[in-house]
Amino acid sequence: MADDAKILATIPRNATEQLQISINSYKEKKYLDLRIYYTTDDGANWLPTKKGVTVSPDNLMTLKDAVETAMQELLTVEEEN
Repeated sequence: MADDAKILATIPRNATEQLQISINSYKEKKYLDLRIYYTTDDGANWLPTKKGVTVSPDNLMTLKDAVETAMQELLTVEEEN
């Protein structure tokens, strides 16, 4: 399990699920974690699921480039509508 976590953002999916974007560390190595969390007590406690992606620092630029490309394409589509 992670030694510590710093939550960067939370994106609601529905009343009982959310995507948490955080920086975690494991065995003294840091990584970016995008993971679905769920709640069964109206949001008092959020628990991680196995659904998620861990990104090492070596791959952050690739992820950043992909997100920027997606933003350009999706925002262009929104502006056209």
